[in-house]
Amino acid sequence: MRISVIRTGGFGGAPKRATLETDDDKLIALVREAVDEGREVPPVGVPDGFNYEITVDGKAVYCADPRLTDAQSTVITRVLKEGREEA
Repeated sequence: MRISVIRTGGFGGAPKRATLETDDDKLIALVREAVDEGREVPPVGVPDGFNYEITVDGKAVYCADPRLTDAQSTVITRVLKEGREEA
């Protein structure tokens, strides 16, 4: 499974992008849960909060701080930490 995360917003406003390829069954289950809980359009966040786009196998969903689910938070953290950064 190929998972991409784009984080935008925050105080500085610089986007961060990363992609992670995985076959880890636990992570795949979390990714499916995170996608199911995501929105089809970007939600309204809070001032200086982060907004996220999670793309899995071509399907993009959106979420924003401070209303991330546990699954979304875990997936976002793992992809941004362990994934390959993109410009």
